[in-house]
Amino acid sequence: MNNKSQRHTILAIAGFGDNASMYDGLAGTALAQDHKLIPLDLPGFGAPPLAEETSLAALAGFVAQKARETSADTIIAHSVASIIASLAARTPDCPLENIISLEGNLTAEDAYFSGLAADYDSPEEVQVAIAAKLDGLAQTRPVIARYRDEVAKADPDALWQLGCDAKAFSKHNHPGDALMASADVTYVYNPDNCPTATLDWLDKSDMKRILLKGASHWPSVTEPEMLAEAIERALG
Repeated sequence: MNNKSQRHTILAIAGFGDNASMYDGLAGTALAQDHKLIPLDLPGFGAPPLAEETSLAALAGFVAQKARETSADTIIAHSVASIIASLAARTPDCPLENIISLEGNLTAEDAYFSGLAADYDSPEEVQVAIAAKLDGLAQTRPVIARYRDEVAKADPDALWQLGCDAKAFSKHNHPGDALMASADVTYVYNPDNCPTATLDWLDKSDMKRILLKGASHWPSVTEPEMLAEAIERALG
C-alpha cells in the first residue's frame, strides 16, 4: 500500500442520468486500497435534487464543495461529468488537481443521451425517450440494462435540465479545450466507443491518454480491475 504522503483522495462522479453505483466495482480493487475513493451521487442522480435549476455550473459548485470538504485532489468523471469536473476544478479554492476522464465529452458529438434531452419539451418525454432507445440494446447487453434502470431512477426535471444545459455548453464551448485548461487530465477510453470527431480531436491534442482495449463505455462496471490499473498509472 502507498504511504500516507502518496495517497490520493479521489471523488468519482457518474455520467448523464447515472449515479455513484456505477463505481461499486472499484471498491474491491487495489485502487480503493491504495487511495481514499469516494463515489459521489450528484443532486437529482442519487442525491436530493437542487432547489435551483440543475445546470452544469450548479453541479460543479456541488462537486467543488465536496472536494473542499474531503480535501480531494483527484476526480474520476464519466462522460458528460467530465464537463462538470472541469468546471469544478476551476472554482476558486477547489483542491482538485487531477481529472481522470472516462470517455468524457471532448466534442459536441459526445453528447449523445444528454444532447437528446434538448429535443423534447418536458422532463417526462425525455425519460421515456431515453428508456425507449435503451430497451432494445438492453436485451443483449447487461451493462445497458443497468444504465437504463439507473436513468429511470433519476429526477426527471434534473435529467432534462442537465441535458439541455450540456447541449448548450457544447454549442458555445469546446468541451475538450475546457477540460485541458482545468487540471492535469488523463483521458481513459476505448476508441471503438468514441465518435470520429472525438478521435480526430484527440489525434491533434497533447492530452494524456490511456487505452482500455475492448472495454465498454462503462468500464467501472464491466472492467473494474482494468480501469483501476489505468487510474493507478495515471496517478503515477
